[in-house]
Amino acid sequence: MNANPRGSGLGWLGIVRLGLVQAALGAIVVLVTSTLNRVMVVEYKMPAMLPGALVALHYAVQMLRPRFGFGSDRGRRRTPWILGGIALLGLGGMLCAMATVLIASHLFWGLALAIAAYAVVGIGVGAAGTSLLVLLADQVGERRRAAAATIMWVLMIAGFAITSTLAGHFLDPYSPHRLIIVMSVAALAAFVVSVAAVWRVERGVHAETQPKPQAAPAVNVDFRAALRRVWAEPEARSFTVFVFVSMLAYSAQELLMEPFAGLVFGYSLGESAALSGQQHSGVFLGMIAVGLACSGRRRFGTLRTWTIGGCLASAIALLSLVAANWVGPAWPLRASVFALGLSNGAFAVSAIGSMMALAHQGEAKGAGVRMGLWGAAQAVAFALGGLFSTTLVDFARHFLGSPAAAFGIVFGAEAALFVMAARFAARVGSRSGDHIVSGRAGAFGGV
Repeated sequence: MNANPRGSGLGWLGIVRLGLVQAALGAIVVLVTSTLNRVMVVEYKMPAMLPGALVALHYAVQMLRPRFGFGSDRGRRRTPWILGGIALLGLGGMLCAMATVLIASHLFWGLALAIAAYAVVGIGVGAAGTSLLVLLADQVGERRRAAAATIMWVLMIAGFAITSTLAGHFLDPYSPHRLIIVMSVAALAAFVVSVAAVWRVERGVHAETQPKPQAAPAVNVDFRAALRRVWAEPEARSFTVFVFVSMLAYSAQELLMEPFAGLVFGYSLGESAALSGQQHSGVFLGMIAVGLACSGRRRFGTLRTWTIGGCLASAIALLSLVAANWVGPAWPLRASVFALGLSNGAFAVSAIGSMMALAHQGEAKGAGVRMGLWGAAQAVAFALGGLFSTTLVDFARHFLGSPAAAFGIVFGAEAALFVMAARFAARVGSRSGDHIVSGRAGAFGGV
């Protein structure tokens, strides 16, 4: 499908505007998954497993992403799905805040409302996030895909940081009334920003790139048949497995780094937080490096090469942490953690760029189903990653009696997952050449 026949596609301003939608989405998600988590555990003395289960529920609901993508494929435009998803996400966020307050006084009704609210959040994230990425894949020219992926990630993280900072300021001192007001204002602001960001972007690009409006081709209304056809495509299937395995490894390490630094290396709370900050700095630099390397006329490497290389480099960095367990304080831990962040950032952005390129590989009007399938694989991986890593550490510590050995086993397992992910990434495009996810001119008919 040739969404951009001229090959130019959406300009930089348009890409940044769509990135603001991602930032708005991240702003609500961080309040639901982080701020409300703290309120339940600290202010209301709830067990940590309660918010953990609710966050896992919001990931589980995102298994519906292929269905949302199918729905957007049937229409002429993605924008209504994006704004509808953001509206549901904001509504879900407000209901989550109300449920958190209600749990403290009426446990049963509070839990019932929380389950419904977190499910609504998952639906909103799935609908908006899937359609947003498909719109980006539709409209971004091949030379700008890597940079577009970088912009989306950076703005999403900026949404996390800005919202967390402002929410922390206005929630201090805490009160239930303040919590509901802050969440409501954030939801309204996210929707207003999203409306302004997508205003006329889709129509404007279509007007520039399509010489004459045409009727949308007939689409099979059977979602299951559409999903089976996409799953039957070797490239889509291999990339789905790659997304799941790589994101399982990526998310599994997030909850371990600071406990690892404290238990094995004796870092204080401040030192371990600084170490986590170094890892995130590496992620940013890795993203920016790939965005610059794979954009413009003179590029260094292909998206496929960066994806494979980023996975292998992540595996090497994790193995260096395994070595750090045995060497002890003499090991340059900060350098290893920074290298891990750098590798993670490189692989993540190149994988998203490849995802944008692959969305239109195969049957026409199936981009939404493909993107939804990959989004569902990522959501399931994120839901399982933290549970997998923390449970494995607990079991290993119990049976081995050594934190260093326990973390070493888990980091080694994560390294193996990254190697497996690299193998699956290498298969994508191997049947018809590297050009499939290379970002070279002519791939996918100039998409």
